[in-house]
Amino acid sequence: MVRDGYIYGLSLLAVAAVLVWATGNWAWAIVPVLLAAFFLWFFRDPQRAVPDGPGLIVSPGDGLVTETVTIATPEGPRQRISIFLSVFDVHVNRSPIAGVLTRVHYQKGKYLNAMNPASADRNEQNIVTVRGEGVEVTFKQIAGLLARRIVFVLHEGDRVERGQHVGLIKFGSRVDVVLPAEAVLRVKVGQRVKGAATVLAAMPQGDRL
Repeated sequence: MVRDGYIYGLSLLAVAAVLVWATGNWAWAIVPVLLAAFFLWFFRDPQRAVPDGPGLIVSPGDGLVTETVTIATPEGPRQRISIFLSVFDVHVNRSPIAGVLTRVHYQKGKYLNAMNPASADRNEQNIVTVRGEGVEVTFKQIAGLLARRIVFVLHEGDRVERGQHVGLIKFGSRVDVVLPAEAVLRVKVGQRVKGAATVLAAMPQGDRL
């Protein structure tokens, strides 16, 4: 579990205790206890078995694949995979590949529904580029309708391992992953994925940067 779960959960349990002490009625504790249980569950951080193999790109988060599309970028065509994280999904984010963080850029924005395609560009987001294993991958932590805080714990120049914990997005949100055009996708729209455990794509041997 991430630290936020303990902060929210224990604070609400303290509120429940105060209410019972002040009123002498256990019924007043039901709502804060239920909320504490929800936060302790929501901020869970399960252990994951990270796939091993050259050129594999794993999912940075849990959720539902809502789009796979080719996009134009200043560097040329790229593939983008969009993953929607509902309030019931694990919201811990992980690095899709091993390498060095070459760019970390926070961008203020709106809080459109994360299912809205416009949220990819207009919502509050943190854009992270990782270069390593002969490939460069960018992923975006995108705030949704309920998400009001993006957490990222590393900095440019830091080295990460594939599947390493790098941050989280609180409550409903979205993660976009931008891959090289030649990457071979291993997922499709409508598929559920797990952070660090699901392979999103693989780079053809001999074609990596």
